[in-house]
Amino acid sequence: MTSITGRLVKGSMWLSLSRAIVNGLATLSTFVLAWYLAPADFGLVALAMTFLLIVDTVTQISLTEALIRHSAPDRSHFSAAWTLNATRGLLLCLFFAACAYPAARVFEEPRLTNVMLALGLSMLLGGLINPRRIMLQRDLIFWQEFVLAVSQKLTGFIAAVAIAMIYHSYWALVVGTLVSQVTNVIVSYLVMPFRPSVTFRHMREFFSFSAWLTAGQIVNTLNWRFDYLLVGKMLGGTALGYYSVGSNLAMMPTREATAPLTQTIYPGFSSIRDDPPRLAAAYQRAQALVAAVALPAGIGVAVVADPLVRLALGEKWVPIIFIIQSLASVFALQTLGSLVQPLGMAKGETKLLFIRDTQMLCVRVPVMIAGLMFAGLQGVVIGRVFTGLLAALVNMVLVRRLTGVTVLQQLSANMRALTSIAVMAAGVMVASGYLDHTTDKTMLATQLAMLVALGAVLYCGASFLLWIAMKRPAGPETEVQQILGKILTKVRPA
Repeated sequence: MTSITGRLVKGSMWLSLSRAIVNGLATLSTFVLAWYLAPADFGLVALAMTFLLIVDTVTQISLTEALIRHSAPDRSHFSAAWTLNATRGLLLCLFFAACAYPAARVFEEPRLTNVMLALGLSMLLGGLINPRRIMLQRDLIFWQEFVLAVSQKLTGFIAAVAIAMIYHSYWALVVGTLVSQVTNVIVSYLVMPFRPSVTFRHMREFFSFSAWLTAGQIVNTLNWRFDYLLVGKMLGGTALGYYSVGSNLAMMPTREATAPLTQTIYPGFSSIRDDPPRLAAAYQRAQALVAAVALPAGIGVAVVADPLVRLALGEKWVPIIFIIQSLASVFALQTLGSLVQPLGMAKGETKLLFIRDTQMLCVRVPVMIAGLMFAGLQGVVIGRVFTGLLAALVNMVLVRRLTGVTVLQQLSANMRALTSIAVMAAGVMVASGYLDHTTDKTMLATQLAMLVALGAVLYCGASFLLWIAMKRPAGPETEVQQILGKILTKVRPA
């Protein structure tokens, strides 16, 4: 356990640094592009990307997860995985190209044809990525992931920003995506040399593990992406641009704050999947730590969304404030059960995950349609809030089935974080009411800095006082102490 914990901590450190850089570049890219491009430009590319993600996920074979879970994959396994991915990438590129013109006619957007043709190339490139690099993640080695993530994000950022500044065109978003994918392919072979050969061995072995997982990914992608198609078709490109940018900014704080932890969870859970008590305890510890980080990140952005959007994006993006306030809070609260995905995969319960995703799709579709019909874009956002909270509850029930940890026990492990976040949100909202409305950038920056500082003090202070009052029980606070201790131990000799 000590060895695994040490590698997880070291991996989290690499991923934390990676995500900090990637998150900074992603946020800066969004802000810069928002100044040079119109909401309709974001809506156009979001529509094409939605098609791409649906087609990509519908045909996903989940080879990464299968290779991680395999007891001893050899060269033939990696060559078979490469062959499958390359074949799939070529076929999807051709299919996407064939669908480009009909999609443009359906959505009455002529520009969509060329955008889809260009993005189809990213599917072909994605099929050429080195599958052997997954051995690093399987062995809990993550410095190469740092190189991959940072290099592809940096090159994509430079390309996108340059084109946006020079041409003020939506092609900045498309070219940035393609450059990132090219970089990902090249660097994947540099960090883990591998010369693949064409073979179709191990097909049954791969599909036996991946069948239900792939089915679940199909349903899950439709679950979380069909609303983009709905908004794009019914409300138009500008509304979709607001919805897309708002959703991405709302998701970013929670996703980026927890990614260094969650990316190491699946390999860690897989290594102890045959020890139920140990797995249950590991889940509780990991989930409480993830929530303690995600809640202040997500809800913190929600309560400062107004000055943040006005300062970083400008007045033309004011309509996304409501989207960020609503969805950032829900994304943060959903982390209370979000680790059920790696938990179920580690235990081989992929069919159970598929059933969950299908049930949520059956709930989400009518709720979203009803929300759109009754209240337009705001109705869609409210529908996502409702279904997001329901999904969190469903995930916690599923965790109980997989580990025996009850819903009340799961909530109890997060009670200090939930109480502290309520104190933080209330304090920041009250303080916001005393601030003058302004469009001056200097004043907005000052107000934002004051609110962020106040939120940090309130959350950390409330968490610490509750921890002391409860006589320092085991939880996220002790996990943070241990992680800091390990970091200091590594740093002091240097």
